Amino acid sequence: MRLVSFQTGDGPAAAVQLGDDLVPVSTLDAPAQTVRGLLAACDAASLRELQMRAEQEDKRIALAGVTLHAPITDPQKIICIGLNYRDHAEESGQDIPTAPMWFAKFANSLTGSGREIVLPAAHSEYVDYEAELALVIGRVARNVSAGEALSYIAGAMPFNDVSARDLQLQNPLWTSGKAIDTFAPCGPALVTLDEIEDLQDLGLRTRINGERLQEGSTANLIFGPAELVAWLSRTMTLLPGDIIATGTPAGVGASQGRFLRDGDTVEVEIDGLGTLVNLVRSE
Repeated sequence: MRLVSFQTGDGPAAAVQLGDDLVPVSTLDAPAQTVRGLLAACDAASLRELQMRAEQEDKRIALAGVTLHAPITDPQKIICIGLNYRDHAEESGQDIPTAPMWFAKFANSLTGSGREIVLPAAHSEYVDYEAELALVIGRVARNVSAGEALSYIAGAMPFNDVSARDLQLQNPLWTSGKAIDTFAPCGPALVTLDEIEDLQDLGLRTRINGERLQEGSTANLIFGPAELVAWLSRTMTLLPGDIIATGTPAGVGASQGRFLRDGDTVEVEIDGLGTLVNLVRSE
């Protein structure tokens, strides 16, 4: 199942994506009208039933004719994991972490596929891309074990951990260079876990203006999805709709001297999950 959030006259609303079409959940007698609300209200069986009702629905909207938001528009938490690929830690000249290193982004950073990444006027020279697999929590998780952690994940989506490196490196906590408006593009859709064969065997890559600059595989994560959910749940309660961006492989712009510039088109693609596309513009 693929869930998206799209713009309506009343604000963002949830829809089921079926190929090139959307079925708004407002036509399906759904228990909630947002993706986060659906995750909170529905278990896996209920989501499958919603999918079947969508497939039988004739009233559809062309995906090409809508404006997408981030699939989860209103998460309580956006948790990002740093240095979670050995090759990225090595290219950054930093030690391999012995425990997950995390920092926060906030809802102001979220934006959807097809929308703009805005380079802030005061800090536009060193804005970088980071292709990441983002997990989305499906049910309340507190003190869960790694063995059961995957059952708390609703699904996954492409995520670009856009970073202003000059600001990031001014502060060892990193958030100041990460939590900028539009610096957390994700989507285009949340793909539910039942459609993903193996979260730890997905290729991911970044292209800028069609040129492939970054490529890796989630097989090389230092801390995998189950371990991350279990570890985080020991210190905080994870709620439906919470986003966990799992880190980026080698090939970021800082290592190549290639930063984002006005007019660039950035694509973050993950096998089976889709391609997140954003145009870059200066403020």
